[in-house]
Amino acid sequence: MRLVLAEDNALLRAGLIQLLETSGFEVAHAVDNAPALDEVLGDPTIDGAVLDVRMPPTFTDEGLRAAIAVRARRPGFPVLVLSQYVEQLYARELLASGEGSVGYLLKDRVSDVRQFVDGVRQVLAGGTVLDPEVVATVMARQRTEPLDRLTAREREVLALMAEGRSNASIGATLHVTDKAVAKHINSIFAKLDLPVDLEVNRRVQAVLAYLRL
Repeated sequence: MRLVLAEDNALLRAGLIQLLETSGFEVAHAVDNAPALDEVLGDPTIDGAVLDVRMPPTFTDEGLRAAIAVRARRPGFPVLVLSQYVEQLYARELLASGEGSVGYLLKDRVSDVRQFVDGVRQVLAGGTVLDPEVVATVMARQRTEPLDRLTAREREVLALMAEGRSNASIGATLHVTDKAVAKHINSIFAKLDLPVDLEVNRRVQAVLAYLRL
């Protein structure tokens, strides 16, 4: 998989390049500013991107804006966003399309190499991976009808799904069986009115429908 990496901190950028390439990815472009990022995201041969939120020249939201723009041009283009903080407004925009292949991790998560690399792989495979703090922030502000339909346990299950957890991991965390987890997930699908469609990953759609503001 050919990736774009955007990170203005030289040491972190070098570390991420090494980490990604030793994990089997090809970093086709590594840039440190927004104009260069906009240019390399136009490369039709790239398969995904790992982007810092705040980059030169203004250090505000360049990375997220670039992520939103490239997904508008290439729907479903895999993007994993890294940030020091939860940018709740832009997280909403990133999730607004209702498609998968998106991740939002806080930079502290990069210190856990396995989880970070697994997150990149999940996003490239069409999944959704959100840092627990991102999940908590968005859920705390969610006041739409679908939330009211879910039980407290179903909300817990869906929050863990948003973190990219497998059924077995969810079961271990909540101390319930895999069968119980599957039952909760099927109930979530029904309450969120997600139709049975082999062409749609309902797990991803459930997470995005729930977290969209």
